[in-house]
Amino acid sequence: MYKEAMHEARAVGCRALQVQDPVSQGAISAWLLYPTGALARAVSFGPYQVDVALDAQPDGELLPLVAVSHGNGGSPWTHRGTALHLARAGFAVALLEHPGNSRSDNRLAHTAQNLCDRPRHLALVLDAAFADLALGPRLLAGVAAVLGHSIGAYTALALAGGRPRSFPKEEPDGQSRSLQVPRDPRVRALVLLAPAAAWFLEAGSLGGVTAQIFLRTGALDSIAPHRELVMRDLAAVITDEQIVPNAGHFSFQSPFPQSMIRPDFPPSQDPPGFDRVSYQCQLNAEVEAFLRGALRGADR
Repeated sequence: MYKEAMHEARAVGCRALQVQDPVSQGAISAWLLYPTGALARAVSFGPYQVDVALDAQPDGELLPLVAVSHGNGGSPWTHRGTALHLARAGFAVALLEHPGNSRSDNRLAHTAQNLCDRPRHLALVLDAAFADLALGPRLLAGVAAVLGHSIGAYTALALAGGRPRSFPKEEPDGQSRSLQVPRDPRVRALVLLAPAAAWFLEAGSLGGVTAQIFLRTGALDSIAPHRELVMRDLAAVITDEQIVPNAGHFSFQSPFPQSMIRPDFPPSQDPPGFDRVSYQCQLNAEVEAFLRGALRGADR
């Protein structure tokens, strides 16, 4: 069983949110994780069991906020290890499940609507976190980071100022278009894991991104081999970048429960010889160190 060793003595609080989307008229399911002095217990979120204290009082002040955007057809809980590590380390973490592109609702996968919806979802959840009566007053005001995996990294880049373009197959009329997505000036740092960035093919389309960037790509990633595309426009703001030896596309997710590890479930699989459990401990420490540096003094 995967256990996070760092900051193990500190408990994690959890508040569930239902965030209304005025555009779709639907709701976005989200969860806020944060440090607490309360007693945690095992709680199930779908197939994932997490030790949290539900609706506990937050501990600490000026907590930096980090939002997590999951991959195509996925779940934010596939990054639960990193989220728990950051919460124990004194961050607040907003996990959201993207409507229309999650494990429970994937009807908008491979559509331009999904590409437009995802950044809006993120911005709305950031709004809700800052407005939350219990946690909002404890947050570092007006400052946030986004951690995104695969298309979640696209989402982070779009919200931070990227200008994406759809592919013809993603549009009802088969015509490629420039997509109108919101830019959120609160986003000061990005953690990009195995980024899917093909929607930024046009030169300069990422030139508007000024947030500091932490970039990890897998040496054996055949699903989103887009490192050079990200590096093209963003070399000046990428402050921590590595190609992880022998890692695949899904090697940046938390290890799955044993019952979910099987050859016909690709996210649970890694290239032969890659130790996801050990790498997660390294990754989490590196993400924490990057975010501490990137968000230090960002409220000034």
